[in-house]
Amino acid sequence: MKKLLVSLAAVAVMAGSAAFAQTKWDLPSGYGANTFQVQNLTQFAADIDKATAGKLKITVHPNASLFKANEIKRAVQSGQTQAGEFILSLFSNEAPVYGLDSIPFLATSYADSKRLDTASRELLVKTLAAQGIKLLYTVPWPPQSLYSKKALTKLADLKSTKMRAYNPATSFIATAVGAQPVTIQLAELPAALATGGADNFLTSTSSGIDSKLYESVKFFYDVNAWLPRNAVVVNQKAFDALDKAAQDAVLQQAAAAEARGWQNSEKNNADNLKELAAKGMKIDTVVGESLKKELKPIGDTMTADWLKLAGADGKAIIDAYHKK
Repeated sequence: MKKLLVSLAAVAVMAGSAAFAQTKWDLPSGYGANTFQVQNLTQFAADIDKATAGKLKITVHPNASLFKANEIKRAVQSGQTQAGEFILSLFSNEAPVYGLDSIPFLATSYADSKRLDTASRELLVKTLAAQGIKLLYTVPWPPQSLYSKKALTKLADLKSTKMRAYNPATSFIATAVGAQPVTIQLAELPAALATGGADNFLTSTSSGIDSKLYESVKFFYDVNAWLPRNAVVVNQKAFDALDKAAQDAVLQQAAAAEARGWQNSEKNNADNLKELAAKGMKIDTVVGESLKKELKPIGDTMTADWLKLAGADGKAIIDAYHKK
């Protein structure tokens, strides 16, 4: 009888352990913990922890501490990490849909960016799924604008300068304006500016504040070229391994994170413009508008080139986007 009671107790402990089995996911990001994107990730992870009663724990790894920014997608795809966050345009060479939101002057406001996101969501989900990845949500960075160490009056002033590039689109733009594209990840940009490795670059107001770029660059031109989106994704097999309740919780919290992230991005942009000016940056809207007009033909060329690559799927997206 004593042996039987011991056995039953052991079974009860094992059953209890199974009932409270915990799944752990890692979620790397290439961005700093102080960015609104990673803060949104952290809230997403906390909300999932609460929604699943601790059964799914997600550890966010910011600042490229687990994988470099350009390694995260592959890490999720191969199962080296269960989830991850990356900027879609970094992988535009893999599929045209990844570079859609980085076509200059196609979508230059939050409203336009949201319509473009909606028009392209089905193809984006399908393309990621073919690589074993499930899309959870997207959130845009604020519009990309032009920072320069020296004052600019016209596009020709960029000729022979070193322009930071972080994806194929920015490399194309640099070459088109006669600048030398130099590949520099955001975390490395302050050091590159300090050592003369870059003279100018396109990035968001968020990056300007988060990376303290105002310490090295004093001129800001609000050209609103595009709003690149970050994607938060999960390995499909890792998602499928969850029970139905946990899957539902992940999807519900992803929808909440997406809505919150879009709102935070817009507010972040407005706040950061004020802070950049307060930090001593010259916000030149007059020259910015002039530069925007000069850059527009480059955007038209890139849209046409993208449509050639994207074919019928791409045309359907652009047609849907242009329907008001």
